[in-house]
Amino acid sequence: MGSYILGAAHAWARWIVQAKQRRIVVMEMANRPRRSASDAIPRVALIAHDARKEDLTEWAAFNRGTLGRCALIGTGTTGARVAEATGLNVELLLSGPLGGDAQVGALLVEQQLDLIVFFWDPLSSQPHDVDVKALLRLAVLYNVPIACNRATADFLISSPLFADAAQLRERRAAASLPV
Repeated sequence: MGSYILGAAHAWARWIVQAKQRRIVVMEMANRPRRSASDAIPRVALIAHDARKEDLTEWAAFNRGTLGRCALIGTGTTGARVAEATGLNVELLLSGPLGGDAQVGALLVEQQLDLIVFFWDPLSSQPHDVDVKALLRLAVLYNVPIACNRATADFLISSPLFADAAQLRERRAAASLPV
């Protein structure tokens, strides 16, 4: 009985630490300085489901030079894996199922993203499918390019329009809720 109580106490302590870490990330998100439409650095969100994390990490490593000229934002594990594999600075959000996809959606609505690279797994149902569908819908609604596979991601970041400062400013200034 004593070992059961001790095990439960350890699990509870672990949960409290994780909750504090999530709260810190959420607070950091709220206190983040807003970027203006005049910033000439592309802002890219990186998201991948478990079965696609390795694909996204390999893609990011291959495109390290281009991504090194971007402000990168990633959901939990995905962002950490990309940062570790590439040495690039990635601002970490919550894990997707814990609200990270919703945080990316909020950044999208606030016109804080220029591209979303979201390698999702079409063969597995996700516990947060509703968040995934909402994110895809918001990307279309706010006219933010979203790459769901390596080929599309390659086409988007290799486009001359991707890092063109004038194009970024124009696209950000025009981005608003469709009427």
